[in-house]
Amino acid sequence: MSSPNRIALFIDGANLYATTKTLGFDIDYKRLLTEFQSRGTLLRAFYYTAIIEDQEYSSIRPLIDWLDYNGFTVVTKPTKEYVDAGGRRKVKGNMDIEIVVNAMELAEHIDQMVLFSGDGDFRSLVEAVQRLGVQVTVISTIASQPPMIADELRRQADVFTDLIELRAKIGRDPSERPPPRERESRYRPQQAPERQTVAGPTGNDSVFEK
Repeated sequence: MSSPNRIALFIDGANLYATTKTLGFDIDYKRLLTEFQSRGTLLRAFYYTAIIEDQEYSSIRPLIDWLDYNGFTVVTKPTKEYVDAGGRRKVKGNMDIEIVVNAMELAEHIDQMVLFSGDGDFRSLVEAVQRLGVQVTVISTIASQPPMIADELRRQADVFTDLIELRAKIGRDPSERPPPRERESRYRPQQAPERQTVAGPTGNDSVFEK
C-alpha cells in the first residue's frame, strides 16, 4: 500500500508578496493551507520573512503572528542596514539560507516540495532535492513583464504552476476589507530599491543585496 503524498510548503514571503502585488490580488493564507491539505499530507508550511526590529511597529508583525497561530511555521530574522560604496543606506535580509537548510533537512521525509518563489538562486536547491527523490513544484508567474520567475528555476522544476492559475482557490475575496495581518505594503518598499535596476519587478527575489 502506497504512502500518502507528503507535502511541505516553502514560502519566500517577500517574493510571494511582490508576485501577488504584480498580479493584483492578495493571498488568503487560510485558503492556501486548505488547498494544499487537500492534495496530500501537509507536513509543514514554512513562511520566511526578514523583519525590521528597530521599528516601534512593523506592519508585517500581525501577519507573522496570525500565520504562527494558524498552522504555519514562521521563520524570521532581523534585517541589517548598511551603507554601500556610493554612500546609500540599504537594507539586507535575505532568507535563502534558511530555506535551503529547512528543505534539505525535510527532503527525506517528504514526497513533494512546493516552493513559492521565483528566485533563480534556488535552482541548485531544487536540483539537490530532486536527486533525493522529491518532486518539486515551483509557484510564481510568467504573466508579468518581465516574468517574476527566473527561467533557470522554471526549467529545473518538475512542475511549474503560475500563481494566476491559483487565484480562484487561494486568493482573497476582493470585496473583503484587507485585514492588517496581510498588509505588507509598508514592509516591502523598504526592500525594493535594492533590485530596481530594470523596469518592473524581477523574477529573482534578491531584493536585498547578498
